[in-house]
Amino acid sequence: MARWEPNAQERLVRAALELFTEQGYDATTVNEIADRAGLTKTTFFRHFRDKREVLFAGQDTLARLLADAIDAAPGPATPLEAVRAALDSLTATFTDDRRDVGARLRPVIAGHTELQERSALKRAKLAEAVTDALHERGVSEPTASLAAELGIRAFYDAFDQWADPASKQTLTELTRHTLDELRAALAALD
Repeated sequence: MARWEPNAQERLVRAALELFTEQGYDATTVNEIADRAGLTKTTFFRHFRDKREVLFAGQDTLARLLADAIDAAPGPATPLEAVRAALDSLTATFTDDRRDVGARLRPVIAGHTELQERSALKRAKLAEAVTDALHERGVSEPTASLAAELGIRAFYDAFDQWADPASKQTLTELTRHTLDELRAALAALD
């Protein structure tokens, strides 16, 4: 593979996941990831600070996508309707060709405490982005935080189902269903 080919970041992510699956996260070096992707170590560091970050590529993009979709939701939308629109926008980017990445990603993260901590931080940052976007729409607390947490929980629960190779539903379908279940569970608490 020529070094000038496009999609260097995606190539690095896929190479890292392959290597982490084959030989383990701890045993894999940045040089090996770059070599497998057909790139240089310098190119790796243009995209990522370290090998841990390769597993969390695009977090800022996801947060921006969620915030932009909440901003674009119709004015009379309820907080959960705005969150649902944001989740639809986000999950539409997870096409079936990315399902294998999700399937390999989850066990790598589950096997390492430092990656679990980074994953939890990513989840919190996404919820914060949704909360902030809801605040911009005039949604007050605790409604904004609760709607954000429900939405992000729905996304992560659905992602785990979607990443299962046996799953046939889209991530959008699974996320909508999970959000509806969470809403019903919340209503049943009253």
